[in-house]
Amino acid sequence: MSQNDLIDLITRGADEILKPEELARRLESGRPLRVKAGFDPTAPDLHLGHTVLLNKMRQFQDLGHQVIFLIGDFTGMIGDPTGKNATRKPLTREDVLANAETYADQVFKVLDRERTEVRFNSEWFGQMSAADMVRLAAQHTVARMLERDDFSKRFAAHQSIAIHEFLYPLVQGYDSVALKADVELGGTDQKFNLLMGRGLQEHYGQPPQIVLTMPLLEGLDGVQKMSKSLGNYIGINEPAIDIVTKAMKIGDELMWRWIELLSFEISIAEAQRLRADIDSGALNPRDLKLRLARELAARFHGAVAAEQAIAGWNAAVRGEGDISQLPLTEVAVPAEGLRIAALLTAAGLTPSNSEASRKLRERAVRIDGEVFEDPQRVFTAGFEGVLAVGKRNFARIRLVG
Repeated sequence: MSQNDLIDLITRGADEILKPEELARRLESGRPLRVKAGFDPTAPDLHLGHTVLLNKMRQFQDLGHQVIFLIGDFTGMIGDPTGKNATRKPLTREDVLANAETYADQVFKVLDRERTEVRFNSEWFGQMSAADMVRLAAQHTVARMLERDDFSKRFAAHQSIAIHEFLYPLVQGYDSVALKADVELGGTDQKFNLLMGRGLQEHYGQPPQIVLTMPLLEGLDGVQKMSKSLGNYIGINEPAIDIVTKAMKIGDELMWRWIELLSFEISIAEAQRLRADIDSGALNPRDLKLRLARELAARFHGAVAAEQAIAGWNAAVRGEGDISQLPLTEVAVPAEGLRIAALLTAAGLTPSNSEASRKLRERAVRIDGEVFEDPQRVFTAGFEGVLAVGKRNFARIRLVG
């Protein structure tokens, strides 16, 4: 690849690179770069938002560079204050280690295991003395810490800021010193912390790392960043059919954002051609969304599972194919059974019986592909079929007593 092609690939989807000229010089040297990204194991599962960084790490791997997947088992016990308006409750050492174990298994669905250096920042912080930590804390002032947007807002609003929260950026920055990082990746909300790494590396006599920030991936709602707490996420360990079903629900405009940040198969040039085809009416956006959903399901579950999921989706939504490809969910019902509104709610297809009744009146409820309108029918144990509300919300269920 030419130097320009390398830069184009590395910068795909990136929000900002500091400093691009330094990155170009290090790439020209021919030396494999040490590319670091840190993840605090604050929850046991990863979602597609996390894979934005993992995808970029994989691109660096494919270009021959050394990727360091840093598990912040020490920083996780502090709690990242980024974006928080209150002090986070620190995790216990046991919680952090349990979550870290699941992280290590999941990341290799994206990264090449043989070319990934997995490190834990307790390796160096566990050996630091109190005096060492005091010397590290002396590298920055309170005024500098208050330049952080979230800290300054909390300070202005007279909200508490715990002393240990000021340590977090310093500790994250020192990780880059310990690992001699050439490049550090992070979300746009991590810029302050990433720059801290540059400053500390200079203090310790190292060349300062290049900072590459990636956008925060919008979740299924297309507004808020993907988050388990907001419920707008796709977990990479979710069944393939769930990945496909959820991916097909995203808006058409969000689809382009996901293609840019998540797809390995669709290049920027092809995406531009596909957008022109959709704008002209030559391509249905649903078909491109299905292609993206297939790619994501295959990445985390393999090609066979992805094809089964696509077949299940087609059967449920388009009436094409075998509904047996859909996973079966058992729903417990009382002996007297349930009417359709209560059944839809019990199956998780509607948030309430009143919403289910409204959908029924709108003729938006289907059973095995046929519009269903009888609000009085009682469903009892033994019933099995595909319930659907609207075009994209469906489930294959079996009722059990």
